[in-house]
Amino acid sequence: PDSMANSIWDTRTISYHGCVVQLFFFFFFISAEYSLLTIMSYDRYIAICKPLHYGTLLGSRTSCVPMAAAAWGAGFLYALLHTANTFSLPLCQGSAVEQFFCEIPQILKLSCSHSYLREVGLLVVSTSLAFGCFIFIVVSYVQIFRAVLRIPSEQGRHKAFSMCLPHLAVVSLFLSTAVFAYMKPPSSSSLSLDLVVSFLYSVVPPALNPLIYSMRNKELKSAVWKLITG
Repeated sequence: PDSMANSIWDTRTISYHGCVVQLFFFFFFISAEYSLLTIMSYDRYIAICKPLHYGTLLGSRTSCVPMAAAAWGAGFLYALLHTANTFSLPLCQGSAVEQFFCEIPQILKLSCSHSYLREVGLLVVSTSLAFGCFIFIVVSYVQIFRAVLRIPSEQGRHKAFSMCLPHLAVVSLFLSTAVFAYMKPPSSSSLSLDLVVSFLYSVVPPALNPLIYSMRNKELKSAVWKLITG
């Protein structure tokens, strides 16, 4: 709502508390989404590689609810830790954040204390955990593709691939944009590039998620095809 109001009234201000809340919810949702994407890769692995065990491991509410709760709980703790650590720093380099939302790297530029290294260390730990989840997703899909290629019928392979490809597309889009945003060399950093990259990883994946996941819907695919062909 603040972004929409700022666009309409051509303003670029946000309160201190508004920035705190924005940063918290940004990290809460982005970390919860990544956790859920990791869980979904495990779901695909069990469904394709161990289908007879699916009902026992993931086919009931008692098994799905704890994993979903763990994803949201981890996202909450992760966001709380980052937010508290970031805004405990003294900010004395002005009050202008060179970004269209409150982002940790831009806020750290306003700090005048060496204690910002705590947040840098926390980001390194977070990156290591994210890399661990990435390895888990990659290993899961290696096992999945090996199992799919052993399916004798073409129809069975097509069904398995159609189950995995939307999730794989979302993971690829999510990770590629985020990695490019945070891993690019500082020498290549510029205000316009930072704005474009942040838009890519914070806006584009959530906007495309519904479209990617719903492409398995035959009615939607037929409507999109009619729209394209006129």
